Amino acid sequence: MSLPDSISKEERSKQNRAEDHALVRRALDGDQAAFARLRDKYQGSLNAMLFKMVRNQLDAEDLTQEAFIKAFSSLKSFNFQYAFSTWLYKIASNNCIDYLRKRRLKTVSYDEPIRTSKGEMEMQLPDADAPLPDAPMTAKERTEILKQAIADLPEKYRVVIELRHNQEMEYQDIAEELDLPLGTVKAHLFRARARLLKALQGKMEHFEE
Repeated sequence: MSLPDSISKEERSKQNRAEDHALVRRALDGDQAAFARLRDKYQGSLNAMLFKMVRNQLDAEDLTQEAFIKAFSSLKSFNFQYAFSTWLYKIASNNCIDYLRKRRLKTVSYDEPIRTSKGEMEMQLPDADAPLPDAPMTAKERTEILKQAIADLPEKYRVVIELRHNQEMEYQDIAEELDLPLGTVKAHLFRARARLLKALQGKMEHFEE
């Protein structure tokens, strides 16, 4: 009796994958709304997964935004043999592992290596010296687009993004550096990432094959 349900579930999975692949292709062709649809589709489940890893809702929301920015930036490296959701969750998981590793290093020692079952992979917001692996777009093209998107942010958001992602400062250190409450720093980072993702979507038409 369960066979029809199993077939139906498999068919739904295939349809879902085909739909996601179509959205990725549209996004790569410059359709700004396509990536937004992917984000809306997976934002809730991705946030839930990350919350289970960090056990803090604000951190989970930050990491969710970072994962989508990273996915957007490396979209041209997506392999259509896989499901978009699998690729996205891997990016988010690796990013979260890196975040947890750095948080532990901050507490324990900067020199003590932290090993994880899934390995260590840098999955942060790209900068000029961090080329994305296997991405057809050149490092210069990608860097210019990201640098311009960051430069266009309002100053209060641009500063916290640069301190967090370029200088890899912790939230508390940023708060002390800017003489701001910790909650304000976190709020600025959250809004900065949201604006950055929106701005990057607006620059998708500049991505070249």
